[in-house]
Amino acid sequence: MKFFIDTANLAQIKEAQDMGVLDGVTTNPTLMAKEGIKGEANIAKHYVDICTIVTGDVSAEVIATDFEGMVREGELLAKLHKQIVVKIPMIREGVKAIKYFSGKGIRTNCTLVFSAGQALLAAKAGATYVSPFIGRLDDVSTDGLSLIEDIRIIYDNYGYKTQILAASVRHPMHIINCAKLGADVATCPLTAILALLKHPLTDSGLAQFLADAKK
Repeated sequence: MKFFIDTANLAQIKEAQDMGVLDGVTTNPTLMAKEGIKGEANIAKHYVDICTIVTGDVSAEVIATDFEGMVREGELLAKLHKQIVVKIPMIREGVKAIKYFSGKGIRTNCTLVFSAGQALLAAKAGATYVSPFIGRLDDVSTDGLSLIEDIRIIYDNYGYKTQILAASVRHPMHIINCAKLGADVATCPLTAILALLKHPLTDSGLAQFLADAKK
């Protein structure tokens, strides 16, 4: 399973990259705003800065919700860097835009997916990635992981190449369970990735080894 980091913070992206486990980055307008990145020119530069740190795909989200606007923004984003994947919302005009980009050889990430039916439409339109938001489903008392399982079954049934990018991943067990269910990618905060390192037996075992070495 690929690990993407869900942030626009360059220091966190570099830290994950330096660990040797990072495969890509996902961003959105909220994450950009959190880092104080405003204005089209500054946002575009920030995407390029991210691409210089990582070697994998970087999802860059359009703001427009109409077909023409998404096409215009998406084409500009795709020209910024070869690693850019255009992030498109799961709406009717978004599905049309995904189909258009697929025909142009521009890779896409269909975001804000909350049902298997939406994921099916994204795959049929030719999305490179589909992003089911499992944490947000958990927030409304719905099992987000069951959606990953449903999408995996549907895609395997029909041989869809669209990759399942589990989004709104919040803790290490989300990551583990997504891996068990066959998600292609998990995108999450750096804290969730670092939490995979932790185990009390590792800590106590290392402490014992070091104590014995001093003897």
